[in-house]
This record gives sequence, C-alpha cells and structure tokens, in this order.
Amino acid sequence: MPVIREEKHKRALVMRLKRIEGQLRGIQAMIEKGDDCNAVAQQLSASRSALDKAFYNVLACAIQSRPESGPADADSRIRHAAHLLSRFG
Repeated sequence: MPVIREEKHKRALVMRLKRIEGQLRGIQAMIEKGDDCNAVAQQLSASRSALDKAFYNVLACAIQSRPESGPADADSRIRHAAHLLSRFG
C-alpha cells in the first residue's frame, strides 16, 4: 500500500490540512455570529477547493508509487488512476 514517504511532501500536506482546519474554524465562527450566507458559502467553497487540492496530491502519490515495469506500465498506471478516481473521486 502506498504511503507518503518524502518528508517535504508530508510537511506540505499537513500544513495545507492545518490551514483548512483554520478555515473551517473561521467558518464556524462566521455561522455562530450570524454572518451572511453568501460569505459563508464563499468560505466553504474555498475550503472545499483547498481540500480537493490535498486530495489530488495524495491521489498523485498513490499513482506515482506504483512500480514501473516498462512501456506497458503506462496503461497500467492509467487503469490504476481511473480505479482510484472512481473509488475516491
């Protein structure tokens, strides 16, 4: 099973998730104080986009970590990527 091995990528992903966590706490505060629905929706959209980017990075890790076996491997990687997207996307 693939794991994120590079420390640089781990740190970047954890930092992105911490920023998203901060965004979500800010949205909770907006809702509690009665902010406009449009402003809340805008922040929710931004948080969702940031979470999607984190998801794509992890998905790319899963695809890239497949061992290469030669020219036919491209087809295998494409099938694997399609499987991951259908399962998690």
